[in-house]
Amino acid sequence: MKNKKIGIMGGTFDPIHNGHLFIAEQVRIKYNLDKVLFIPSGQPPHKDGLNVSEAIHRYNMVNLAIASNDYFFSSLIEIDRKGNTYTIDTLKQLKTVYLDSEIYFIVGYDTIETIHTWKDYELLPEYTRFVVVSRTTQSAGNLINLTEDFLDKVDFFETPVIDISSTEIRQNIYNNKSITYMVDNQVERYIYKHNLYRAR
Repeated sequence: MKNKKIGIMGGTFDPIHNGHLFIAEQVRIKYNLDKVLFIPSGQPPHKDGLNVSEAIHRYNMVNLAIASNDYFFSSLIEIDRKGNTYTIDTLKQLKTVYLDSEIYFIVGYDTIETIHTWKDYELLPEYTRFVVVSRTTQSAGNLINLTEDFLDKVDFFETPVIDISSTEIRQNIYNNKSITYMVDNQVERYIYKHNLYRAR
């Protein structure tokens, strides 16, 4: 029996948007993943001091957004962990659940450029491969802070991307502009029902 292949999409997801979903589906198809696990962060250390929506809202929006895709799942693994949440701790915990699975961590090029600042970053390749998604051809040339051993576990995947950001969505709501087609329609309804992003 072949090992399962698990994709990981981590993020604040404040809110999750159609760009996240599109990228996850493109990577799933390219790498023939058995599932993609969306993991909303608890309190991300790189966003200390910033106003992040309550975890339960972000988690609920993820579930609404992925409901129509049988390959997409969500996890509370970081939300349930108290205090700052670090990727290395998440990957260690996931490996106890998916013992013989191959894990593919989906990130953008901007993330891989700064990953050397993450806690215990040099240990990350022991637990996962990285799929670096970008709209243009990228290479390891600019990643001078990463070792060759680390880069051996990094794949570069060029694919169209939907130019949407969670920041833009929040700003649109605050400024009474439309977010239709930027997020799943169930997510849009949830945002307005719970009056999210109306204040700064």
